[in-house]
Amino acid sequence: MTILVVGASGATGKHLVEHLLNRGHHVRVIVRSKESISEFARNHELITLIEASVLDLSDTEMAQHVLDCDAVASCLGHNMTFKGMFGKPRRLVTDAASRLCNAIKSNKPEKSCKYVLMNSSGNSNRDLNEPISFSHRLAVGLLRMLLPPHVDNEKASDYLRINIGQNDKDIEWSAVRPVNLINEEQVSEYKIYTSPIKSAIFDKSKTSRTNVAHFMADLITDDEVWTKWKGQMPVIS
Repeated sequence: MTILVVGASGATGKHLVEHLLNRGHHVRVIVRSKESISEFARNHELITLIEASVLDLSDTEMAQHVLDCDAVASCLGHNMTFKGMFGKPRRLVTDAASRLCNAIKSNKPEKSCKYVLMNSSGNSNRDLNEPISFSHRLAVGLLRMLLPPHVDNEKASDYLRINIGQNDKDIEWSAVRPVNLINEEQVSEYKIYTSPIKSAIFDKSKTSRTNVAHFMADLITDDEVWTKWKGQMPVIS
């Protein structure tokens, strides 16, 4: 398989790239600097490095980078700094999803391409009318007013749910919702749910970034896993 990964230099993206390379797949990454990814990935024979800011690419360049890709994975996110949360681009994740999906479609692929989005358990799957407590609704309302990255996560998944939908001939998608990310180097046992089993805002559970990356790699490379979760927003805990 050939997979394009954006957000490859991030804390989750770097794990995803390594999981995919270790499984023997060709990986293209778009990063601002080659030095921002691990030496292992940087020197791997199966990697193609594209030095660029994803939203600065032209439509033609974007289409070229997704050409012949079996999957596109987005681990993009906002840095947890004042500039990262409140500066531009405020719609990084959403705009990247829109432009990448448009690029896929412009190539008129012979078979559908997978789009795997790293999202957030604080975002509800509005296709399922998930039950939400009053305190959760209040907290989400505050997040929408105070934290632009939360709105970006919501709009990115909404783009896939609404604009791509369930029956698109060119693109199939899944949006992974991790609970409370932590850093661990080794993959450990984890569970996947259709919806949060606790309030995603107040849940004290933890999920390692490498576990999230491992599940995203499974979605991309394992047809059985993909069939189960495509068009959905699985929660990993």
